[in-house]
Amino acid sequence: MYRRITLLLTSLLSIVVLHGQRNMSLSDCMDYALANHSEIRIAEYSMKDADWQIKENRAVAFPQIGLGLHANRFIHQPALPAEALGFGEPGQKITFALKNDIGATVSFNQLLFDNKYIATIKAAKMYKDYAAIQFQGVVEKLRNKVTDAYIPALVVAEGVRILDKNIESQQKLVFETKANYQAGFVEQLDVDRLEYALATFQTDRESLLRQRDKLIDVLKFTINMPNAEEITLLDDVDKLLAIYGDIDIDEKLDYMNRPDYVASLKATELNDIQTDAFRKDWWPVLSFFGSYDPTFQGNDELFWIPSAIVGVQLNMPIYDGGYYKAKEERSVIQSLKVVEQRKMLAMSYDLQIETARKDYYSTKQKMEDREQSLNLAERIFETSETKFRQGVGSSFEVTQAQAGLYRSQADLVNARFDYLKSLVAFKQALGKN
Repeated sequence: MYRRITLLLTSLLSIVVLHGQRNMSLSDCMDYALANHSEIRIAEYSMKDADWQIKENRAVAFPQIGLGLHANRFIHQPALPAEALGFGEPGQKITFALKNDIGATVSFNQLLFDNKYIATIKAAKMYKDYAAIQFQGVVEKLRNKVTDAYIPALVVAEGVRILDKNIESQQKLVFETKANYQAGFVEQLDVDRLEYALATFQTDRESLLRQRDKLIDVLKFTINMPNAEEITLLDDVDKLLAIYGDIDIDEKLDYMNRPDYVASLKATELNDIQTDAFRKDWWPVLSFFGSYDPTFQGNDELFWIPSAIVGVQLNMPIYDGGYYKAKEERSVIQSLKVVEQRKMLAMSYDLQIETARKDYYSTKQKMEDREQSLNLAERIFETSETKFRQGVGSSFEVTQAQAGLYRSQADLVNARFDYLKSLVAFKQALGKN
């Protein structure tokens, strides 16, 4: 029985631990952000709002049916003296309203033609497309933000792994040196130097761990994950270099891959619809109406007095003081502003991709140089370590070579980070992240 309870508690604890820990790749972080981020929800609400806006505008042309009820009683009836009307006896008053009025009204209105309604429907449908394009823009920006938050944390994690290897190697060297010291082959100074280097590595590791934790907190904030949850990064720099390294550095930019540019084109179309509607403001508005009023009216006795009316109404502006002409010109100006903004947007895209292309070449060369430097530093360290173990070298040479190796490793990590950033920036500039 005790074993069963222990096994059950162990299983539950494992479930809790697994639930609290997430292993996430860059793709997983993107998926989580797209499923949970408030910016995505807001963009989705905008698309739903666009659907309902179409229905709202379309409802104007549907029959409008209304029902009204009323019950009125004149406490003091309006009346005119009989002599004012030229008939009746002097002092007599004639009323034109009965004391009681009880009835209902059923009204029917139907829009038959209105150019503004046609333009509104066109604009509402186009706004739905515009909202969808804006949604894609939000997705693109969020993906880029997640990528920019994921990679620094990943690079710091790589730095921690490199330090772990150095610490492991240094601990082994310190252990061997202490044994040689006890045997009388080396001095205490040699042990102290190596232990000092080990302590430095351990301090640097703790600092990197704190930096990694802060960057992971930033990543969780970026993907809208509760800070209390724990995540482990699955990807490594080599994997992302392989994914993002599959590029044609001479590829030309297609502006239509950038949602902001497409949204600018759609904004111009929306302005054109608005301009056309203002230009045709003189077009008439034709509508049909009808109403039926079953009413009871009277003083002491009520009488059935129904009424009904149907008709057609045509409204057409003749002169508005230039009101719609001014709105038309303002709409044209707005379109011209959007065109100029689109030109600046295209220029910024061109600059972005050219900068990313130049950064690619420079960071790639820098990474290759750092790899060569690291190879040299490793050879120097291996030679110094071998000489020290054979008793023909000093611990000072080892610590100096090890410091140079560590600097070369850190330089390569930074160079790989810069190279990966240039690849990501080029993909983002192409709109293909």
